[in-house]
Amino acid sequence: MIALLTGRIEQRDASSCIIDVNGVGYLVQASTRTLSALPGPPAQARLLVETVVREDAILLYGFSESAERDWFRLLTTVQGVGAKVALAILSALSPRDLVGAIAAGDRTALARVPGVGPKLTVRLLTELREKAGAMPAGPSIAGIAMPPPGGLAADALSALANLGYRRIEAQPAVERVLERLGEGASLDAVLRECLRELAR
Repeated sequence: MIALLTGRIEQRDASSCIIDVNGVGYLVQASTRTLSALPGPPAQARLLVETVVREDAILLYGFSESAERDWFRLLTTVQGVGAKVALAILSALSPRDLVGAIAAGDRTALARVPGVGPKLTVRLLTELREKAGAMPAGPSIAGIAMPPPGGLAADALSALANLGYRRIEAQPAVERVLERLGEGASLDAVLRECLRELAR
C-alpha cells in the first residue's frame, strides 16, 4: 500500500493532481483544501496517501495533513459515505470545523455539502459523535462540552442561529460568555454579550 508520495507536481486540477515520483506519475485525488495548499507545477510536494483497492481500480487519495486523512478514514466508515462524498465534506469543512459541527449538532453545515442529503446528515452527526472520540490523531470531540437540552446555553445557541450565526462560531462565544456571567445570567444578557463577542 502507498502511504506517502514525495515528488514533482506535474499537473493539478479541481479534484486531483499528478505527482511524478522518479519518472512514475501517480494520479492522486484530494480535497480542494489539500489541492490549494500544494505548490504549482513543477514544484516538489509531499502528500500523505490513503490507498483504496477496488475490483476495477487502485485509487490514491492525498492529504496535506494527518488530521484530514484520519477524518477521511472515519467518514468513509459511515454508511452512504464513499471517498467522493468524504472529500466533498473535507473540501467544505476543515477538521476543526467538522469537530465543531458534530459537537454542536449543526445540520446546516453538513447539508451544504454537495451529495449530503438530510438523511445522510443525520447519520453523519449520529455515527461520528460516537466514533470521533476514538480518533488515532487530530482533533476529536472529546472534551467539547455540549449544552444540556433546554438549558441557557442551548437557548442562546438557538437564538444566535436564528440571527444567522453558524453554530461553529456561536458555540465558543456562548461558552466564554457563560463562563464570565455564570449560569444565573438572563438570556438577554447572554445574547448581548455574545453579539459583542461575535462582532469583534
